[in-house]
Amino acid sequence: MFAVYAQGFSTEDPLSGLVVGDRPDPEIPEGWTEVTVKASSINHHDVWSLRGVGLREESLPMILGCDAAGLDEDGNEVLVHAVISSPGWRGDETLDPKRSLLSERHQGTFAEKVAVPRSNVVPKPAGLSFVEAACLPTAWLTAYRMLFTQSGLEPGDSVLVQGAGGGVATALIMLARAAGFRVYATSRDEDKRARALEIGAHEVVETGERLPTRVDAVMETVGGATWSHSIKSMRPGGTLVVCGATSGDASPAELTRIFFQQMRVHGSTMGTREELHRLAQFMDVTGVRPLIDRELPMEKAAEGLQAVADGDVFGKIVLTL
Repeated sequence: MFAVYAQGFSTEDPLSGLVVGDRPDPEIPEGWTEVTVKASSINHHDVWSLRGVGLREESLPMILGCDAAGLDEDGNEVLVHAVISSPGWRGDETLDPKRSLLSERHQGTFAEKVAVPRSNVVPKPAGLSFVEAACLPTAWLTAYRMLFTQSGLEPGDSVLVQGAGGGVATALIMLARAAGFRVYATSRDEDKRARALEIGAHEVVETGERLPTRVDAVMETVGGATWSHSIKSMRPGGTLVVCGATSGDASPAELTRIFFQQMRVHGSTMGTREELHRLAQFMDVTGVRPLIDRELPMEKAAEGLQAVADGDVFGKIVLTL
């Protein structure tokens, strides 16, 4: 079958290990099922994999991709939940210490077909296209969990989204606006600030610039470059939800301000299968649709991966078959 996979690693030139070609059809273990992929979206995780982060050399060659929408064995339109729990795990899949994502231990979704546990298949609402649905399982699910499970926000509260532009940040802005939050966003790029306003932010500021008021919560995806600004932008008793650190770990952690103002710092990663189902229903009911930066045939995956590596995106890049 056609597939896009990692044959090797390189920190300096990650795409040098990328191959677009053929791989064997997936083997289907007991309790798993096969999904015919119609669309898949690119995440930073795919670029990190090509750099050798989270992917072992003995696992190569590895088909990339976490996200997919397609057809199950009975022809039903489905989403694929990318978090693979260890056998016998019950409860929140993101808390399983032995969990993995598709394309780490198990072959990923940049292919004609992918094998997943039957429990990882979620019905796709008819109102969502395959391209739109393919954006949900990683970036949009991460944003959904941050906002609705971890933040403690209520309609009318205020939230700051750091680093407008990437898949998670754009999802945060659009979901937060749809949920009735007052949304602030930052970016170093003037065009991205303008686009953040277009997709739902109430106000935007340049990265590091003081907000007109302190917010109830901050959604942090950037890390070291914005951490201090995030802490200083929160009201006393506010909550900072962090799902990533693309600019590196924060130092110092500003512990004095955190404990004195009784702030909460809440880690968040991905989301559960049930949260993915609720996200899909939320999108269907509200009419919110993922922001698509561009749609490419899977044969041009290298172009999309390079754009993500360069930060040259606003929204999601979707690969179609």
